[in-house]
Amino acid sequence: MELGDFTKLAKDYVNRVGYSETALRVLKDHIEAQNGPIQAVADVGAGTGKLTEDLANLGLRGFAVEPNDAMREEGVKLFAGRDVFTWSKGTAEVTNLPDNCADWVLMGSSFHWTDAPAALAEFHRVLRPGGFFTAIWNPRNIESSPLHMGIETKIREMVPNLKRVSSGSRANMQDMEKKLLSTPCFKDLFLLEAPYEVAMSKERYMGAWRSVNDIHAQAGDALFEEILKMIEGEISHLDQVVVPYLSRAFTVRSTKG
Repeated sequence: MELGDFTKLAKDYVNRVGYSETALRVLKDHIEAQNGPIQAVADVGAGTGKLTEDLANLGLRGFAVEPNDAMREEGVKLFAGRDVFTWSKGTAEVTNLPDNCADWVLMGSSFHWTDAPAALAEFHRVLRPGGFFTAIWNPRNIESSPLHMGIETKIREMVPNLKRVSSGSRANMQDMEKKLLSTPCFKDLFLLEAPYEVAMSKERYMGAWRSVNDIHAQAGDALFEEILKMIEGEISHLDQVVVPYLSRAFTVRSTKG
């Protein structure tokens, strides 16, 4: 397992949850209040379509761009028979989308993998004048749950030098404002947070853990299996697992006039 390579995780991504409907609806309403009805959105780094599905549920349509073939194939399957999103291969830095084709570009739990200046320049090109870019993450809100805090503590005991890459925690987001405003492409940053909970079967909960890239890559296959067994033990007494989440969305507006 390599850091940032999600090929082997694509099948397990079905177990992950989507993003807060409240957060996405508030952002949609804000953008439409500024620019009028959204004609097209671009979900870049769309993965298997978790965020894409949330956007479709809000009545939006547009483009889904994903570099990893296995992940993109799962997204295409998810949207089979629906023509609301056009799926294509591309990266944040080179989306291969036309100029001025979207009113809103989003990246779900993936902007931290990009070359930020290059990605921001690309989004500026893709967006229509005054369009918006949102980098959103969906970390577990573990501080609100003794169960999940305990699991996280044990993971760090098992992997002492662990560096979380993609968790979307406040600690990992400290430089996000500076990064998003580091080029002349965007302005008017604001942060929106929305907590919510999801009740999962134990099978789905463990499937979600199997889709985690950064811990697996740093721990290695054998130790990651031990971590999964530890987590199974921690939830063995439960009928279902209530998981608290906190969608955290950073939004900026294009300076294109």
